[in-house]
Amino acid sequence: MFDKLKDPSEKTLGLLLLAPAFLLIALIVVYPIGKLIFNSFFDFRLSGGTGDFKFVGINNYLDVWKDPDFWNAAKNTVLITLITVPGALVVGLGLAMLANLPFKRKWPVRLALLLPWALPLSFAGLIFAWFFHTEYGVVNDVLRILHIQEETTMWLLKPNWAFAAICLTIIWKASSFMGLILLAGLQMIPKTLYEAAEVDGASHWQQFWQITIPMLMPSIIVALIFRTITALQTFDIPYTMTKGGPGNSTETLAMLIHKTTIDYLDVGYGSTLAVCMFLISLVVTGVYLRRVGNAA
Repeated sequence: MFDKLKDPSEKTLGLLLLAPAFLLIALIVVYPIGKLIFNSFFDFRLSGGTGDFKFVGINNYLDVWKDPDFWNAAKNTVLITLITVPGALVVGLGLAMLANLPFKRKWPVRLALLLPWALPLSFAGLIFAWFFHTEYGVVNDVLRILHIQEETTMWLLKPNWAFAAICLTIIWKASSFMGLILLAGLQMIPKTLYEAAEVDGASHWQQFWQITIPMLMPSIIVALIFRTITALQTFDIPYTMTKGGPGNSTETLAMLIHKTTIDYLDVGYGSTLAVCMFLISLVVTGVYLRRVGNAA
């Protein structure tokens, strides 16, 4: 064995070089997920001060199935994903095409594209919470100046309006990230394709659908994978804007996990909710990867 280490083969040398990376992945990925799954089979509460483990098998998962708070949070999370992912894709594509235009100075446009993505999520939530504030908000002031409304609207105190405000904020924040990915894809499309299409008499609209979108599809899939996973884990923006209110009408799965684990100190049930959210993300990622494989 020691002789092999002194004069290793290519395979042995590769394994030795990769060993630290595998160990690091095991420590920061495999162990936390394994611990999470392990805790989900126990009744583990810290509120009593004892922190005792009590094995309950799949009872936590059965409780999740019957929990109306879980289904409410899951519904909100899915709706946010279905609204904000396509919305951010459309806005991000528009921003990417704008940034890809032949400006003399491109850096101001690209800086404007980068800024929303660079802002912390909680900061973006606070900014838009101020925009939609009942008494001091910019939205109500603008609507009054334009004589669209006379009375102030309590945007964040009405379930439907609060949900719409959160979705708008997430689209604004996420569209720049998707725009940056799509901009990189746009710059990889050969200009000769557009020149040949113009010679053949294709309109700009035809070039967009027959050249830009097909050539951009790999970048779109990558952007959708990243954005969908982060949308399923939405926490910061709704938490800073409404804290899940009014009632629990804007509460997401991540917020329910936080409330269960941090506020109620129910580690076992919170771990079960986290495993459920992890499985949902895993399934969605698998669907996207299968779509990528079929496209290839």
